[in-house]
Amino acid sequence: METQLAELLFPNIDKEPSYYEKIYPKRSEKVVTRFAPSPTGFVHLGSLYAAFLNRMFADQENGIFYVRIEDTDQKREVENGVLKIKEGLDYFNIDVDESPFNEGNYGPYIQSHRSDIYQTYVKDLVKKGLAYPCFCTEEELKNIRCEQESLKIVTGYYGKWAVCRNMSFDEIKKRIENNEPYVIRLRTPNICEEKVECVDLIKGSIYFPVNNIDIVLLKSDGLPTYHLAHVIDDHLMHTTHVIRGDEWLSSMPLHLQLASVLGFETPNYAHISPLTKKEGKSIRKLSKRKDPELAISYYQEMGIPVEALKLYFATITNSNFEEWYNQNPTKNISDFNFTFNKMPVGGTLFDIDKLINISKTYFSLKDKEDLYEESLEYFKEFDSYFYDILIEDKEYTLKVLNIEKERKRVRKDISCYKDIKEETWYMFDKSFCDMASYNAEALNYNFEILDEYLNTYLTLNSEEEWYAKVKELAIKFGYAPAVKAYKENPDNYKGHVGDICEIIRVVLTTKRTTPNLFEIQCILGIDQIKKRFNNFKNFYL
Repeated sequence: METQLAELLFPNIDKEPSYYEKIYPKRSEKVVTRFAPSPTGFVHLGSLYAAFLNRMFADQENGIFYVRIEDTDQKREVENGVLKIKEGLDYFNIDVDESPFNEGNYGPYIQSHRSDIYQTYVKDLVKKGLAYPCFCTEEELKNIRCEQESLKIVTGYYGKWAVCRNMSFDEIKKRIENNEPYVIRLRTPNICEEKVECVDLIKGSIYFPVNNIDIVLLKSDGLPTYHLAHVIDDHLMHTTHVIRGDEWLSSMPLHLQLASVLGFETPNYAHISPLTKKEGKSIRKLSKRKDPELAISYYQEMGIPVEALKLYFATITNSNFEEWYNQNPTKNISDFNFTFNKMPVGGTLFDIDKLINISKTYFSLKDKEDLYEESLEYFKEFDSYFYDILIEDKEYTLKVLNIEKERKRVRKDISCYKDIKEETWYMFDKSFCDMASYNAEALNYNFEILDEYLNTYLTLNSEEEWYAKVKELAIKFGYAPAVKAYKENPDNYKGHVGDICEIIRVVLTTKRTTPNLFEIQCILGIDQIKKRFNNFKNFYL
């Protein structure tokens, strides 16, 4: 009966599983990982974290990393969903060995293009009596669930509740001829054990209840469920390590069962802890709907470098990475040996402040030429006004970007490309003229100090000589030559030498805090300094 039923259900499937086993031979690489997103929206930070881990582990073992699009739930698919996945991977500079975008020998790499493959394996299960058609309507399934809930027992299609499990061939044939829609379900094997051991590379051994539900393998449209499709795909594509979100951990018993029923070896599983967020006293998983920082566009618009995000991912992946990187700041992430046993078992708290600090360090180590080119890419897309300013005089812009880059204490006030404008706009005449404004405190500045300073600055050649003159200027106008002296006798002075520097700084930049003032003045040049001093005085006089 089973063979007859298989032919009735799959009249157009003329191949055996052995055919696909032959055309997808075992790979030579000992490690094969994959990223298997669904085209249901934008690629978020959690997805890219999974892709990053899979790529990194494959590289570490000289393996293969491929992308497979899992689009069997076509009701949820969004327009250009596959393209958005590609754009996310491209933005994150994740190289892919095989995918729908560059193909390979184990495609198609889109599940909806592999229907014949899934149906071939399901047909074989029907032949073996391990799968059967189910004609239950949504209403009938709802009634079953309601009755089970009233009895306070496990809900699902199993045991006496699996009413189509033992349907005769004649009845099946009749209902098919009547064009009744149906799905194909797994005939769950009778298993004595109540628990099954699931070995996870991150979480260790976990025991779950054995699956006894006759799950759906093929939906009424002929497409497979995720559970079936990914097990078959991972087998035929010879995935050795399934590194995925831990929302799938509870499904592992079912996936092991399906692999066993299909006669497959199981890959290694590693379930990644979700990115979480602290909200008050509670901690929750980051959400697409609630948390803008989960969207990649959030970091693109801010201008957080991809490499900084990768460094952050590496930091939360292995507890010993940060110490290693602090000792080896010029090395690549790929030089570090990542291990599963040092990955977090529970949720990973997403720390935006930590990411910002990592990004600041990244910028502090950046060569001025690289920083210039990368900045142009960002501003060309997000701020054409400032882009035009940066390209007007490359050599001048390079000097601006190099402020405090060659000192023992390198500046760390830039955390994203957007900050470059915030921290340098006052160095460019056009943006200074367009954007400069002074606070009310500037009205109280002593213009005699500015005049005296301008005459002094013209003759200076070194930072030491300049600062010595500023101290003399401070004393002349009743300010302490050192902060310590002012603190010891504050009533004897109007302020201290730092206040004199602040007056100069505010007039030249409008800011009370900037990088090294002497470097700023050297780059601006005496003509620009004079212009700003005079404009300031003319504005307030």
